[in-house]
Amino acid sequence: MSTPTEQLGPALDVDARLTEIERSLDLLLNLTPVNAAEAWTDFERSDFGAAPTLRLRPLEFDLDLVRRDLYNLPIEDVSDPALHTLLRAKRDEIARMATALEDRDTSRFVYGSLQLYGGVAPTLARAAEELLRTIPPLAPSTQSVTAGAFAEAAQAEFERYRAVHPEFPTAMDVRDDVGELMVSFGRLLIPESAAFRSDRVEPLLHHEIGTHVVTYQNGARQPFKLLTIGLPGYDETQEGLAVLAEYLTGGLDPRRLRVLAGRVVAVEKMLDGADFLDIFESLRADHQIPTRTAWSIAIRVVVGGGNVKDAIYLRGISRILEMLAEGGSLEPLFVGKLALDHIPLVQELLERGVLHPPWVRPRWLEVPGAEERLDKLRAGATVMDLYEGEEAA
Repeated sequence: MSTPTEQLGPALDVDARLTEIERSLDLLLNLTPVNAAEAWTDFERSDFGAAPTLRLRPLEFDLDLVRRDLYNLPIEDVSDPALHTLLRAKRDEIARMATALEDRDTSRFVYGSLQLYGGVAPTLARAAEELLRTIPPLAPSTQSVTAGAFAEAAQAEFERYRAVHPEFPTAMDVRDDVGELMVSFGRLLIPESAAFRSDRVEPLLHHEIGTHVVTYQNGARQPFKLLTIGLPGYDETQEGLAVLAEYLTGGLDPRRLRVLAGRVVAVEKMLDGADFLDIFESLRADHQIPTRTAWSIAIRVVVGGGNVKDAIYLRGISRILEMLAEGGSLEPLFVGKLALDHIPLVQELLERGVLHPPWVRPRWLEVPGAEERLDKLRAGATVMDLYEGEEAA
């Protein structure tokens, strides 16, 4: 008698190939400037008057071959209707990624970014503006740690997971060709030149390792490997979940909330035609966002020709709050990288024995005070309720 996964042979074959193709594209790294530290130095030297030149790494694949591979996949052989629809949607998403990468540094790029991540709805823009109006600007924090010290803290966090699950990999690099902290295919990448606010270290570890790495490792133990790189449109839910991790562990402080709101405002301004200097000055003058933070937000929004991705953080946590208030469970979101819309399918596949329960549960669920905060959100909350006053949340 065949097992559930054996019955899904064609779907698993397509899944494995789609995963391989997306890994070759490496969208995140290929939209990360390689000269962020030097660009900041030049910008500072110009007294913030000359827009920076951002360099992106050369693409190491042939986009025509990628498209050929994508559309040669025999998705028509997948008989399960839900999986057929899912795999087609993922194929089309990867094709949009390829086109977006081809369009880097042209006026076409922003349209590809919109197709991948969506725009800024009026309700989201209003929420961002309200956060920036309500939360008073605070002076930049002066206490910081180096990339090396952050790497040591990250190593300790990996060891906490390994104490429970000895096979949990420690995947981490300190690099000079990334300007922002990120997780790429389950690997934590720490920018060599970065300084991290001391009070942000723990929430960042829960965000990056406790959410992005944990869901990657859980996805890696599923028969469907797309759960490592993400089902179609997963980014919004994944980043919302990571912001939730910061909140539940007491790390979503007022400065961080202002950054998330500032990102939405910056994306909206970019879509309205503002250039880097306009966005940078508006963040500083209109919203009292500190200079280095305004730089970071503006860079992320203009890279490649206009990237709307940063609006998904506030949108993602907003939708997770709605889901919690409606009685939804977080548990399916730990199976791998998926969107809220995929929860019914994931639950069905769990019940059929095709997927396995999560291997690792995020440590941020067990932090003192997390359950009480989660109960508060389940009773009904908006992003404004995440602001708990001028002290750190």
